[in-house]
Amino acid sequence: MSETPHLDARIPGRRLLQSPGPTPIPDAVLHALMGQPMDMGDPRVDETIAACETGLKQLLQTAEGDVFFFICNGHGAWEAAIENLVPPGGAVLVPGTGHFSESWAVQAEALGRRVLRTPWVEGLAIDPQAVAQALRDDPQHQIAAVFVVHTDTSSGITSDLAAIGEAMRATGHPALFVADVVASLGAEPFAMDALGVDMAVGASQKGLMCPPGVGFVATSARALSAARANPAPRFYWDIVLRKSDLSYRKFCGTPPQNLLAALRVALGLLQQEGLPQVLARHRRLAALVHAAVEGWAQGGALGFFAQQPARRSNAVTTITVPPGTDVNALRALAREDYQVAFAGALGPLQGRGFRIGHLGDQNPASLLGAIGAIEAALRAQGVPVGDGTGAAVRWLAQSAAPGASPAA
Repeated sequence: MSETPHLDARIPGRRLLQSPGPTPIPDAVLHALMGQPMDMGDPRVDETIAACETGLKQLLQTAEGDVFFFICNGHGAWEAAIENLVPPGGAVLVPGTGHFSESWAVQAEALGRRVLRTPWVEGLAIDPQAVAQALRDDPQHQIAAVFVVHTDTSSGITSDLAAIGEAMRATGHPALFVADVVASLGAEPFAMDALGVDMAVGASQKGLMCPPGVGFVATSARALSAARANPAPRFYWDIVLRKSDLSYRKFCGTPPQNLLAALRVALGLLQQEGLPQVLARHRRLAALVHAAVEGWAQGGALGFFAQQPARRSNAVTTITVPPGTDVNALRALAREDYQVAFAGALGPLQGRGFRIGHLGDQNPASLLGAIGAIEAALRAQGVPVGDGTGAAVRWLAQSAAPGASPAA
């Protein structure tokens, strides 16, 4: 009898995915992906799209905004923002946050736009006053929009959107306020209307607990008006063409029905848990990881990349390592021997740190398992660390004590 071909050996249990994206997918969402597609005339197609639009608007906390979906990742949603809001040869301001702000800036330049940047100071969040000064230095109002990365997934830093928006408005500059919420939505507080954000840019594979493949933008009336007036040539990315009651128009072709079915279930799960509870859970999980990092740091080798505790992300934590540390070997050991997958740092931080994702379908048990495995890998690689696992356990035990605050 011939052997049955297989792609991978059977490994008992489930590998823990502690990446900041993609993130673990709930079973109910996985089951939704397995449904048969429907013909385009089936009213359930429109019903599914409408449910996703409504659920996403609730999560974004926007009453007036329009939601537009794309079959893409976050970089595709970036392109939609660029092509709809910035005219050919026009200027956009991208405040420096690290790898992802620079990636968005480079993409805008590749599409023929002029990019102004504020300086990025390693370990720090966006300086709202630097944004304001850049706008004041543009008296001709050539800057069409300010592209702000809310949570930079590489640095693990979340910037203060409220302070940035307030600083922008104080200048009187008419630039649109655009926020990348790819890594923050569902993990950090975000209220689009209250913050005065004109366009929110996101994707499905992080806090929304879905597979990669669905990008979106949500627009204010001002942003939609700017898109209508923008002469930039575009078709697939054109939100004006997509503003329609027809599902075929909404997606510039066939909708990704299975991904939308999954997104509908995921948004329902978040709504069932309750947004305040979702955000409190992410604060608690972040604090658990932060306690572990503080414990590891006692060994004198590891530390937080984010220097301001208040700006450390609830979605992902970036941990610095000593020069010469083989981060890829560390990740491979944890993944292949201990069944815990976490991420390396990106861009200018590559080789200088690693990242633990703690957003989406996560709980303290999964994180404690990951923390223990990562500590084992660090010790096996000879990296001097303190008792991070014990520190995390002690923090969790104290946080569960009567009267204790889970977010303390």
